[in-house]
Amino acid sequence: MMKNTIFLLAGSALWISASAGNVQIQVLDRDGKPVPDAVVVVYPSNSASSPPSLLQPSPTIEQEKMRFVPAVTVVEPGTTVRFTNQDRWDHHVRGAAAGLTAATAASGFELRLAGKSEGKPASSAEVKLDAAGAVLLSCHLHGSMRGHIFVTDSPWAIKTDTDGIARFPAVPDGAAQVRVWHAEQLVDLPRKSLSVVPGPVLDTVQLSVVPRVRRAPPAAPGNNAPGGPMGGYSQAPAMGDGAEKLAHRH
Repeated sequence: MMKNTIFLLAGSALWISASAGNVQIQVLDRDGKPVPDAVVVVYPSNSASSPPSLLQPSPTIEQEKMRFVPAVTVVEPGTTVRFTNQDRWDHHVRGAAAGLTAATAASGFELRLAGKSEGKPASSAEVKLDAAGAVLLSCHLHGSMRGHIFVTDSPWAIKTDTDGIARFPAVPDGAAQVRVWHAEQLVDLPRKSLSVVPGPVLDTVQLSVVPRVRRAPPAAPGNNAPGGPMGGYSQAPAMGDGAEKLAHRH
């Protein structure tokens, strides 16, 4: 009886291994160099197996040294994202649909976060993102601040690492499609067909642009006034209809 159980478990493990592949997609720029922070999404035609947990269930985006950190965050629909201001000066957070397909992308939102006072917790606010699409993050007070949230329509989604590689374990075998999104690739690339087989599957996708290298953070302002080097808050422009309607806020 014990031997039969062992053989059954071993057979199950072999079947699972034989029905899934480890997919690696490398994203290259127009010049053939690796691109970090590109979003790679896989759409397996065989969705019988549950995907592994690749994304954070409750991510935090820091505003630090006049930057959004991380610069790109990937989430599933229904995820609540927390924004935290670690700078001494005030920040504004505006989320608007990004790209040329903005009219059909995720809804927008606006937040204001006071600067962090010494010895006190940082100001924070949360936003729940329900619609799939790319969201551009910006600050009315500091025009150089840019970031993105990518709300994926497939759980098989992850960012590329410093070598430009996105790694997906145990992708169901069979036909699949691969989508690559990058903030500076304004025209979406066509999806690429992929055949997933047992064992490693390696492929590349090349952008039609050379993304700019992210600049070092600017020097801290010499004052502690709200708004930092740009002073206090200015009146935020009225938001329009459609993609810029106010999202659910907590």
